[in-house]
Parts: sequence; structure tokens; C-alpha cells
Amino acid sequence: MAAGCREDPSLERHFKGHRDAVTSVDFSLNKKQLASGSMDSCLMIWSMKPQMRAYRFVGHKDAVMCVHFSPSGHLVASGSRDKTVRLWVPSVKGESTVFKAHTATVRSVHFSSDGQSLITASDDKTVKVWTVHRQKFLFSLSQHLNWVRCARFSPDGRLIVSASDDKTVKLWDKTSRECIHSFCEHGGFVNHVDFHPSGTCIAAAGTDNTVKVWDVRMNRLLQHYQVHSAVVNSLSFHPSGNYLVTASNDSTLKILDLLEGRLLYTLHGHQGPATCVAFSRTGDLFASGGSDEQVMVWKTNFDAADCGEVLKTQKSGMSSIIPEDGTHQTLTVSILEQRLTLTEDKLKECLENQQKIIQNKAS
Repeated sequence: MAAGCREDPSLERHFKGHRDAVTSVDFSLNKKQLASGSMDSCLMIWSMKPQMRAYRFVGHKDAVMCVHFSPSGHLVASGSRDKTVRLWVPSVKGESTVFKAHTATVRSVHFSSDGQSLITASDDKTVKVWTVHRQKFLFSLSQHLNWVRCARFSPDGRLIVSASDDKTVKLWDKTSRECIHSFCEHGGFVNHVDFHPSGTCIAAAGTDNTVKVWDVRMNRLLQHYQVHSAVVNSLSFHPSGNYLVTASNDSTLKILDLLEGRLLYTLHGHQGPATCVAFSRTGDLFASGGSDEQVMVWKTNFDAADCGEVLKTQKSGMSSIIPEDGTHQTLTVSILEQRLTLTEDKLKECLENQQKIIQNKAS
């Protein structure tokens, strides 16, 4: 779809009910519910149906820092400054199970895509992985030297990414539990990190006002955006992998076109810092929260061409690369993969030929 045919995003509705800054937002799979956490110690479940009442879940003894719906939508996880994680059933009863996950504030909760595991990150400098069933502790990742702000599973569940105030973003192998790479290039630290739907790259929201996209196979910087004028708090990939939405202390949300490597839209809605943002699982909606205690729901609109392509594009995932001269060059990851494989094959061939020559000389 040509940029000229693109429809602008629009504010669909906004929810008021929190009594302090909103810290986190997430849609259920069917988009019928939206969860939000707040410094007011409450979790709210908003119904996307008009005139339906919201549920206010009370249980945490301190600020709720993070919320995440399970892939099925049958559970909502929340992490709090009270050092606990709660798993809620998002219905009128608001039943929950609670477990003491960490020895300090829990900053991040995230379900694996199969819904079997839960990853938590904390100010106690650790990342922990749990079973969702019975909340059994599985293992801990403890190489960070400062608070861990965010931790995510890769879409295929094989990798984990974590971001810390020690100014590193670490990539972990879930099976071996080893740190396979540390990205240390941010001027500040990273508030939020997430995987591209293809699992081939990650995006990081920095306190140095930047957004960076890294390739996790070659461990190199793909894109570097300097579009915000203050700390970037949160980001979310569109399920097609073609767009990224960001939320910043400069009070704006920004939509980035990852294929063209440029800023597409700046959205003004919140009074004061925009603290969190998340696309729905289908990408036709996104929600944002702010220090103004408001939760806003936006209609995406600009992705009309991508909506039908979501599944197709996820298979071939695209990213744009910044060569040394700084100009943007857009390459599909699949082409890049083919090229890398070709290069590896040629290298292998050369080495084998070299061995033969050496052996021939020796004989």
C-alpha cells in the first residue's frame, strides 16, 4: 500500500479509573479485554464492549509494575513492588494466586508463547523462570549487576532477552541458561526490550532517548532511532513486524516504519509522560498508559495493507540495515539468511581446498 493511501491512527476510546500513574497495558487474545497496572496498587480489566463495567482487582500491597495476558487470555500475570507475582482469572470474581517471586520489586512479567512458562525480572538483579501450573521455580539468571527492568521470551521460546540498569541487554539460551551475548551500546540503560515477531531481532527503549533494533543472530545494530526528546519507556512490535510503537516521557507515542527506517507518526494524547504501550495480538489496535492516570485505546488504521499479511510476513520477517555510510538499505531477512548461508558454504569450500593443497604438498 502506498504511503499516500495510508489512513492515520485514531483515538478510539479512553479509560479513567486508576488513581495514580499507569505502568503497563496488555490486550487479551480476543481483544475483548485490556489489562492495566498502576502505581495505585490495582490491576484494572477494561471491557472493550461499550457500557460494560471494568473490574478493579485489589490484592497487591504496593504499586503494580507490570501486567501480561497469557496467550489463551484465561490468565493475567502482574508483578509488584511488594515483591510478589499474582496470576488472576480476568472475570468478575477476580480470583488470584500469589507467590513471592523475588526479594525486591518485580518489574516485568511475561508468558512464553505456549503459555507454559512465566519469566519475571526484578530489582534484586535476577531474572527467574517459573511454570505457570503451580508456579514452580525452574531457574534463575543472575549475571546482571543492577536492577533488571525487563525480560522476554523469544517467540519460539528458545531465547530470553533481559535489560538492566547495568547498561547491558543480555541474550540468553533458555536450555543451557548461558548468556550468549551482551549488548552494551546504550548511552543510558534500557527501560524496555522485546523480540521482533520473527525472533530475529530485538528492540530496546533507552533512557538516552533512543530506540535501537539489534540483530540477535549476528549481534549487530540494524537501526538507531533518535526521534524522542526524552526517555523512552516502552515499545511494542506490530505483529506483521513492519512497525514499532514507542512511548516516551516527552508525552508522545511514535510509530516507526521499520521497512523504510523512518518515523511515520507522532501521537499526542497523554498529559505528561507516556509510560507504556502495546499492540493487540492482531495489530489493529494499540493501547497506551500515562502518568496522567489514563489508558487510551487507538485504532491502528495505517496497517490496512499489512493486516492480511501478518502471518505471511512473520515467516519471512523483514528488517532494515544501516551500512557504514549511514544510508538506509532495506533487505529482507530471508535474503540475508540465504546470503549468509552462501558465504558460509564458500568459506567451508575454501578451507577444504586449502587442506587438500597442504596435503598434496606434504605428500
